[in-house]
Amino acid sequence: MELTAVAIERPEDGNVILGQAHFIKTVEDLHEALALVGPHLRFGLAFCEASGPCLIRTSGNDAELTALAARNAGAVGAGHSFVIVLRGGFPISVLNALKQVPEVCTVFCAGANPLEVIVAETGLGRAVLGVVDGRPPAGLETGEAAEERAALLRRLGYKL
Repeated sequence: MELTAVAIERPEDGNVILGQAHFIKTVEDLHEALALVGPHLRFGLAFCEASGPCLIRTSGNDAELTALAARNAGAVGAGHSFVIVLRGGFPISVLNALKQVPEVCTVFCAGANPLEVIVAETGLGRAVLGVVDGRPPAGLETGEAAEERAALLRRLGYKL
């Protein structure tokens, strides 16, 4: 078995979601779930088919994001994995809708942090073992940092 760390690309103003699903209609169902969030959301998605022709299936409403999702999915290359690249919205706005898609087995990560996917390769194929999502902690949150976090959440409209 060979282990590889695959760096995931995302636009400076974008977010990435990585998950695993299990059926060819995943592409259409993920697209519908994302489109229902609202017309402001721009996205591209790619799904690695794990049987039959084993194609990378794509969809989206933004050609640049769809091409980027396809490149990322190809780099990961794990059967039944999917990559979504978002702009104009945040994962918190779409995760529940995505998790309700019947084919979705798991979501490994979602966000705008630097991201590496740990991939194992065997004679059968490739698998996502986990993700390296962002950087390690730099210290313990202080009272001032907690106040800054609370203020940010209110400025973004997530808390009253």
